[in-house]
Amino acid sequence: MSDSKFALYISIASLVTFLIVAFYGNYNQRENEIHKPVMEPTKPIAFKNAKTIPLPEKIDLAGEAVPLHIDDVKERLDKELHINSYWHNNTIFLFKRANRWFPVIEPILKKNGVPDDFKYLALIESGLENVTSYAGAVGFWQILKSTGKEYGLEINRDVDERYHPVKSTEAACKYLKRAYQKFGNWTLVAASYNRGMRGMQNALDNQKVDNYYDLMLNDETSRYVFRILAIKQIFESPEDYGLDISKEHLYEPYVYRTDTVRNSTDWVDYAKAQNTSYKTLRIYNPWIQDDDIRIGRNEYYVVSLPLRD
Repeated sequence: MSDSKFALYISIASLVTFLIVAFYGNYNQRENEIHKPVMEPTKPIAFKNAKTIPLPEKIDLAGEAVPLHIDDVKERLDKELHINSYWHNNTIFLFKRANRWFPVIEPILKKNGVPDDFKYLALIESGLENVTSYAGAVGFWQILKSTGKEYGLEINRDVDERYHPVKSTEAACKYLKRAYQKFGNWTLVAASYNRGMRGMQNALDNQKVDNYYDLMLNDETSRYVFRILAIKQIFESPEDYGLDISKEHLYEPYVYRTDTVRNSTDWVDYAKAQNTSYKTLRIYNPWIQDDDIRIGRNEYYVVSLPLRD
């Protein structure tokens, strides 16, 4: 037999073998599919309690009435109320953290003559968590490094007072009061916290209007005040928005003592000497940025510590 004929026979035999294997493989697969148990089709989840939410007849920000007779104003508030009412996991945790931190923030606002409603600004900015934005703003009040230094916060390798719940609130009050001196209107002050004082003034000048609700703004600033309003409304009447907030589930304010540190310190050793852990020290003092601190002459830091048993 010539080599060419032998090669031809081999090729034909390989092809026949392939076809037989393919046929029986497909046959077995079809048999398995025929005898596979029939699965019930997945039913869509029915949100039986989902319903539209009525708007309040009136609402204000820091005593300044919201013009709900303007259609787009009413619809923007409507949107934010629905988002935050049905975003249950997020909104519930806002209540939990607010119970811990509002008692710290509220007296500072009052002392500085800033309306109490601005505590909700901090709430929508950060959820009262020490988060960092894509732009580098940090802490409860989402303060940029340059802004923090401008308003007296210490920011360096060892310390970042933008994370200090008291000092950052004081710095935010300085900004808010300065903005009020410029605009004479708390709603514009709130919007400027998002867009900046210069940005808000440019928008007012370019569009020849004198209030927030008549401005055409980018989506973020356009929603900003309404997010504050929605959270305020939900906090004041949680049951009206489908939230059953049990007081015993809220986070309690920290109960602490203070200590003054005047010398350069290894925080790990310091915490151990105070009968606590470095982790707990950092939780109570989020402004601490490293595991040691260098303290110059005439400098000192007041540290919060859990009460001893």
